[in-house]
Amino acid sequence: MGKRFEDPRMAAPTTAEITAHTIFSERIQTIPRSFIREILKTALEPGMISFAGGLPNKDLFPVEALRIASEKVFRTHGGDPLQYTSSEGLPELRAYIADRYKKRGVKGVSPDDILITSGSQQALDLLGKVLINEGDRVILEEPSYLGAIQALAFFRPTFKTVPLTEEGLDIPALAEALATPAKLMYIIPNFQNPSGISYSKENREQVAEVVKKTRTYIVEDNPYGELRFRGEPQTSFKNLAPDNTVLLGTFSKTLTPGLRIGWIVAPPALMDKLLIAKQAADLHTSSFAQRLVHTYLVDNDPDVHIAKIVAQYASQQMAMTQAIEKYLPSSIKTTRPEGGMFLWATLPNGISSMKLSDAAIANKVCVVPGHPFYVGKKDVSTFRLSFSCVDAPTIDEGMKRLAKAVRIACPDA
Repeated sequence: MGKRFEDPRMAAPTTAEITAHTIFSERIQTIPRSFIREILKTALEPGMISFAGGLPNKDLFPVEALRIASEKVFRTHGGDPLQYTSSEGLPELRAYIADRYKKRGVKGVSPDDILITSGSQQALDLLGKVLINEGDRVILEEPSYLGAIQALAFFRPTFKTVPLTEEGLDIPALAEALATPAKLMYIIPNFQNPSGISYSKENREQVAEVVKKTRTYIVEDNPYGELRFRGEPQTSFKNLAPDNTVLLGTFSKTLTPGLRIGWIVAPPALMDKLLIAKQAADLHTSSFAQRLVHTYLVDNDPDVHIAKIVAQYASQQMAMTQAIEKYLPSSIKTTRPEGGMFLWATLPNGISSMKLSDAAIANKVCVVPGHPFYVGKKDVSTFRLSFSCVDAPTIDEGMKRLAKAVRIACPDA
């Protein structure tokens, strides 16, 4: 055996060094694991009923239609969809997305304004790389989407939160937040994750008027917008504040998340920098996945498929609301979303939702306590319930178990 090379400059880090984080960047040390991804491990335990995951229902994925589309892709295009492609994305897919915006009444979106991304989560990462320096202000809804908090936190901004009301953003609080310059404001105005709230027409107009006086980008994420059960669709901020608005979109909730096809709509100056960031990140989104999605979209009627999703989610949301009214104390308040995948519940008297979550898991039901959706708050009285992947009988049984957990953790509720 030769002598072990012990030059400390070349030696692998010891366990102690790794534990002390000596080899890790300062950025990664401040970013926790996704709380929801961790709780989903618990949700997989035998006998557990989960209201925790923000997952689309896999039983609604158009598997057969995608199989047929996949065969057609290879039959028609041979090996081309397996080759490198342009960073901007498949031109035909970008044209399809632009046309769909036009049909939904969103003005001023051309294929050249669209960058295909690996899910809208990558879009958030690219925006952070392009726009945020350490210490720059970023405005978030309170509560906000955990994935956005996690993605943008990598760039070490100063987060400023604006409370959500039943109508949308608190306008006086927004005006105060924007009195100091902010790079971007991330919002989900349709069936927000986690709250299920949608901004009213009046609130959107007020938000737009406030933001148009600034150089802040509104980053309008709309993953759930087509999953409307009732009520009338509201206009996009692209129509209300076109110079300030960046749109994020995805096929994850209306087709399947596994293909990881999302997009950004941005003005030319910003798009130029986003393209550079995209090239540095992964060169391009999967060529095959883009071609598969486009083939599926042109050979099928996606609106028929979306209508099936909406009908099932609407039924499940109603079942959850009815079960809440049947089993939970009236002092626990919940939102009544017009679409999407989530309800948001608030416990009375500042009772800890973490305490409830622990009791719920002990009774074989999972919910997501609210604190991961806030910035700088370790314990709150809110929690999220997802209805997308549970049928009515399972919802009923799950609410019985949750009611038992409430009696244990919140006897005064």
